[in-house]
Amino acid sequence: MRALLALFLASTPALAGDYQPVMEKDVFMALVAGKELRNNLYDLSLFVSPDGKISGDALGWKITGTWSWKDGYFCREMDWEGYAIPYNCQLVETREGRIVRFTVDRGTGNSAQFRLR
Repeated sequence: MRALLALFLASTPALAGDYQPVMEKDVFMALVAGKELRNNLYDLSLFVSPDGKISGDALGWKITGTWSWKDGYFCREMDWEGYAIPYNCQLVETREGRIVRFTVDRGTGNSAQFRLR
């Protein structure tokens, strides 16, 4: 199960929809500041803090990491209880300000979707 979730953390195929790109760090922070990014399917919960840290858990295992904003992309690296999730810059999009989608490889790869709580 851990390998399956690790694959999800690396992302799933992007789907079309009414998503709007988030290109500015200030807009991104206004969207996620103080909120939980949640994916119930994988019991995955993440928090992205303004000081460049990522924290959370998935299936009871702790997630830590760091992030920065570069050229309109969310760039992060994470660790899931000893499983390294490599550095990657991702396109951020939102739908209705309630759902956030991250698409790896600057928007050309797979994506992961989270509800904001």
